[in-house]
Amino acid sequence: MKYSKWFVVLAAICVLLPFSAFAKQKDKDTGNFTLYQTTQVGDKQLAPGDYKAEWRGTGSTLQVNILKDKQVVATTQAKLVSGNSQDEVTVNDTTKKLEQINFGRMRETLVLE
Repeated sequence: MKYSKWFVVLAAICVLLPFSAFAKQKDKDTGNFTLYQTTQVGDKQLAPGDYKAEWRGTGSTLQVNILKDKQVVATTQAKLVSGNSQDEVTVNDTTKKLEQINFGRMRETLVLE
């Protein structure tokens, strides 16, 4: 009886462990950021607030979706480069276009085109 309980626990761990690996991979391709002023992303004007970036692709060209409350509000292209350990958003002072989003916890920066 003791062995069957341990077998069930071990089997559950073996089944659930791969799912946690997939969940972590999804988090790697997303990041949250805050805009403090009205900002241009692609052809959309985004109001100040909290947003989420989700990106897909490989290499230097990524498809980036900007979400507000789980709805895509803007789409653009970007490349992913190494970043520093600070969360930071770079907006061009003149054009008010979003240029970079740095995700400190991942040490990655999205450079928008």
